[in-house]
Amino acid sequence: MTDNIRGALLMIASMACFTFNDALVKVIGQDLPLFQIIAMRGILATALIYALARYLGKLRFDFSRRDWALVGLRSVSEIFTTYFFLTALLVMPIANVTAVLQALPLTVTLGAALVFREAVGWRRLGAILIGFVGVLLIIRPGPEGFSHGGVYVLLAVACITVRDLCSRGMSSSVPSLTVTLLTSTLVTVCAGLASVGTPWQPVDTGQVVILSVAGFLILGGYLFSVLVMRVGDVSFTSPFRYTGLIWALLLGWLIFADWPDNVTLLGALLVVSTGVFTLYRERLRRGA
Repeated sequence: MTDNIRGALLMIASMACFTFNDALVKVIGQDLPLFQIIAMRGILATALIYALARYLGKLRFDFSRRDWALVGLRSVSEIFTTYFFLTALLVMPIANVTAVLQALPLTVTLGAALVFREAVGWRRLGAILIGFVGVLLIIRPGPEGFSHGGVYVLLAVACITVRDLCSRGMSSSVPSLTVTLLTSTLVTVCAGLASVGTPWQPVDTGQVVILSVAGFLILGGYLFSVLVMRVGDVSFTSPFRYTGLIWALLLGWLIFADWPDNVTLLGALLVVSTGVFTLYRERLRRGA
């Protein structure tokens, strides 16, 4: 098995972990308050990420002032991302939410052009515009405007874009797992504080199991995403991020009896196609 094949399998596994976690949160979100779910899941996930970072020797905090500022901004972005994304997930089909998130390579490319002055040719700019048409086909605003869930998923995309641009701006010496640990800790603490105003609901054994599995899946998603950076070519493995949409389609059909209509599927196809094209053009630009 070549390194590229290993990297592709690790990327597929990472996307599966994150998508299965989303499905479990959507299931349990019908019975428990959102902030309680985030706080309870975050406690376990943070403990597991800390253990993994210690085990791999990636726990280090001697950052420069600039890196600390970027870590702080990234963490704040993740707090809003978690809230907006999970709120959208609870009111929209999981496949629709996941399909909109596939526009991230497009928004990050556009953001990098605006923030870092990276060159974006007419081909990639055209792909970004077509991808945004695909997003509109997925969320389809009516005469009254965007739906409640549509607004939240677009806000989640905006926050994730800021988060990823912060990550791109950090020094290469900053350990990814340390940043992940700090982010997970802050998200958990903020969710705990936000849940003070809402009485926590009793949790039965089944719900504890679901939250525990969700915590381990988050760890698996982060672990596989770190490992994939160590094997194979990034330009080869990156397109396999889109397998998350396949998992979301399957889980939406099997668990929630949801299947997107043809217009939504067309929008998803446009978003994925333009995203893959953007990654391909990025590879050519960097001379990979």
